[in-house]
Amino acid sequence: MRHLGLKARMAVVGSILFAFYAVAAVVLMSMFGTGVLPLVLVGSVLFVGVQYKVGKWAALRSVGAEDMPEDRFPGVHRQVEELSAEMGIDKPKLKVARMGVPNAFAVGRKGAGVVVVSEELLRLLDDDELEGVLAHELAHIANRDVVMMVLGQGIASIVAIVAQWVVLLTGDNDLADFFLAIVVGQLVQLLVMVFVLAISRYREYVADSDAKEAIGGGDPLARALEKISSGSQRASESAVDEQVNALCIFGDGSGLAKLLSTHPPVEKRIEKLRA
Repeated sequence: MRHLGLKARMAVVGSILFAFYAVAAVVLMSMFGTGVLPLVLVGSVLFVGVQYKVGKWAALRSVGAEDMPEDRFPGVHRQVEELSAEMGIDKPKLKVARMGVPNAFAVGRKGAGVVVVSEELLRLLDDDELEGVLAHELAHIANRDVVMMVLGQGIASIVAIVAQWVVLLTGDNDLADFFLAIVVGQLVQLLVMVFVLAISRYREYVADSDAKEAIGGGDPLARALEKISSGSQRASESAVDEQVNALCIFGDGSGLAKLLSTHPPVEKRIEKLRA
């Protein structure tokens, strides 16, 4: 089975996320009765579905992504078409954006994917390096790991909202409880996202491996990551927010060290690509 490790990890994290969701549902039923269960189920499905649609739209809008004209970028379109055929997926829509840094990301799923490439990246990379980056992003679509990221974010938001309501409804309903509810909600959401972020780091290694296989070697993507890392460090301004950063080929490793990082260390990724 292809990528058994990724599938197993996604299954484990999915089970943990469901457990968090189940606890939240039980808490709501204990507070409002069993009659609220159908509302919880329907509302949750709608919430995650809307978040998926809105999240995809918001990610594209946040960087000002525009359609990539095929007459202006024939080489990019040709590379994506050939790589898509190699990976057994439909050619995704291609968009270009000014992100302030050289980067790229993919959103959506098989049959409805979108790959966004920054203008800075197009100017920075050679053709074979760009091909490696494109193969990496197509791998995310082929592996459906973007869907897991969105599902995890949705469940984390639901559990956080329930935790906030528990604090508000069991407290004195004063200003202190309001601020406590915000803090508790953020902490609970962070706890759930720790498991999602673990998948996020692993999926980057898998996408690197798939790209290496698709283009016949890992050195072009390794060189691309070196250039992207250097270009991102020199950039003074970036149009990429935190949620989109988690989807990009190169992410900022700052924060609470490795635990909350969306990406593995770029040095390790380069080492694996050149192994």
